[in-house]
Amino acid sequence: MRIALASDHAGYAEKERLKTVLSDLGVEFDDLGTRSEESVDYPDFARAVAEQVADGRVEQGLLVCGSGTGMAITANKVPGVRAAVAWSEETARLARQHNDANVLAIGARTTPPTDIPKIVRTWFSTEFEGGRHAARVNKISDVEKHARS
Repeated sequence: MRIALASDHAGYAEKERLKTVLSDLGVEFDDLGTRSEESVDYPDFARAVAEQVADGRVEQGLLVCGSGTGMAITANKVPGVRAAVAWSEETARLARQHNDANVLAIGARTTPPTDIPKIVRTWFSTEFEGGRHAARVNKISDVEKHARS
């Protein structure tokens, strides 16, 4: 699996730590920035990741910012992206199983640092269940299409 990875300044240190976790999982990644803890605008990085997911250059995305929320909101503006903020292993698992989420957003300031690697491992080891959930995910796409027209 290949993913796009990015953070803002608040998530930079955690993003760098997660590279080892991703490598251990066999997940290849394109690091789209940021490159330091110097203040940046998180929407720029969330958009870059979301666009790579939406156009199929990567299978999934991973975003890290202060709360995860701003990046998830931004990523979800890109058609075809289903970004979820996960703050526990359970929320990560359910986002993948039930929502077929394709972008994980994590809050570096709101999630205990010891939990973040567990969340990432859970995310990348969980598959979409399909079945009754597929119809619901299709409805999300229908809402997206209607909103664009």
